[in-house]
Amino acid sequence: MGTIVATDKAPGAIGPYSQAVKTGNYVFTAGQIPLDPATGKLVDGEIEAQTERVMENLKAVLAAAGSSLDRVVKTTCFLANLDDFAAFNGIYAHHFGDAKPARSTVQVARLPAGALVEVECVAECD
Repeated sequence: MGTIVATDKAPGAIGPYSQAVKTGNYVFTAGQIPLDPATGKLVDGEIEAQTERVMENLKAVLAAAGSSLDRVVKTTCFLANLDDFAAFNGIYAHHFGDAKPARSTVQVARLPAGALVEVECVAECD
């Protein structure tokens, strides 16, 4: 197994998993939902606010692994409702800018804590 990555700048794992694992020159993150790392509670708001928090959580985990959003090669995005896709996509695109990783986006029946969105990724790291 690789090296476990952990930071208090993102929500701690709420089960038997790690925030991320580094192996070789890659980091694999766990899915991030819109939990506020300070309170451990779901952020208030709709898909835009929740997506913003998810992206901030991902940035924190990637930074702890020696990586960043511009080094992400693949994301998997889970939405509770694909009707939220356009709003989600706007926030997502803002965070990735010109760095456009490969991506899958799927609608799921339910996400932890009643979240509307969850995103996981694979990125290059030092």
